[in-house]
Amino acid sequence: MPTLKQELQKNLKLNISVNLLDSAFFGLGLGFGSFGTIIPLFFTKMTTSAILIGLIPAIHTVGWQIPQLFTSGWVLRLRKYKPAVLLMTIHERVPFLGLALSAWFLHSMGVKIALPFAFLMLVWQGLGAGFTANPWQSMIAKIIPQDSQATFFGAQAAVANITISASAIGAGFLLDTLKSPWDFISCFVLTFLSMCISYFFLSRTREPEDLEKEIPAEHHDYWKTAREILDTDDNFKWFLLFRVVFQFATMGFSFYIIYGVFAFNMNPVTAGFLTAALTVSQTIANIVMGWLADRFGYRSMLIVGALAVVLSSVAAWAAPSLDWFYPVIILSGLANVSFWTVGLAMTIQFGAEAMRPVYIGLANTLIAPATIIAPILGGWIADMAGFKTTFAISAVFGLLTTLLLIFLVKNPVHHQIPLS
Repeated sequence: MPTLKQELQKNLKLNISVNLLDSAFFGLGLGFGSFGTIIPLFFTKMTTSAILIGLIPAIHTVGWQIPQLFTSGWVLRLRKYKPAVLLMTIHERVPFLGLALSAWFLHSMGVKIALPFAFLMLVWQGLGAGFTANPWQSMIAKIIPQDSQATFFGAQAAVANITISASAIGAGFLLDTLKSPWDFISCFVLTFLSMCISYFFLSRTREPEDLEKEIPAEHHDYWKTAREILDTDDNFKWFLLFRVVFQFATMGFSFYIIYGVFAFNMNPVTAGFLTAALTVSQTIANIVMGWLADRFGYRSMLIVGALAVVLSSVAAWAAPSLDWFYPVIILSGLANVSFWTVGLAMTIQFGAEAMRPVYIGLANTLIAPATIIAPILGGWIADMAGFKTTFAISAVFGLLTTLLLIFLVKNPVHHQIPLS
């Protein structure tokens, strides 16, 4: 009988292919239903509050983060992650149909009903992603060799960004040419259909059951394990602090498109091209930064991303025209790649197989408060003192993030805590 390692090696090419196709169609959907452009533009039909609009990407991100620690005990006991992934990911795809319904009934229901309903769909989608995240990351860490994980995450994100760039331009033209409510209805329905195709390819993943995995005892206290990690793994604590501060460094990113609309009369087609510029830059950055991270260490790429935050925020603050928003958006893309692609790969390096779900949970759930507070703070500052002040404060936090990475965070080594 072949060993687990032999089974994984035999299925490696297939698993790479189907998971890249999963990302391609998931990205195609996100271009039509972008949390950074399309959904905020839809919400401007219902509210002008910078705080509420700033919450849109935060709800998605916080929903992705919060469940991960709470699901770690369950995921620790799984010998096969794929069934959990397929069950949970349904809940991050179906809510886009709900957004289509909110667009359809906006005029008949009115803003007082449509706005809370749309926010409810965002919360459902975010939590669906969050319950998927821990088993999905654990599955990828299992089926992809350790020395290629940052490269794979980079390639996966790059493929998604290519399809996002295409569908984002298409979404811009749909919004510009179709009459309301068909403009946003079309975008959200296309998002859902693309994600259905993505789900099919994800389901083709071949993950053998891990009969060698150390399963904790039934009485195991996962919270005690989490506390022991925080008490003994100093490098991981600095890594967590970096992830918290980074949320405040990027709080201005949520307002770039809206600032462009208010300050420079940006139209939907331009918003689509800016989204395409973002995704093209992220495509290149994902491939290059993932490859470099596997070979020269994760921290170096995180430092590059932190510096990109500073430059992006300063450029947005100083922008005299809409043309400046192309470098602003591109730099924000580099920052996002460093945090998500490189940060994702770095997170799963902290613990060995048996401990990985707890590290994943801690690295994501504990930063959730900062993720929700940062855009609220940014929106409040924008409402009180203007968007430029938000961008300036983001730059200061970006500089603090850079210093943390240079002087305190190190590349991870496995830190084992007994499971029994």
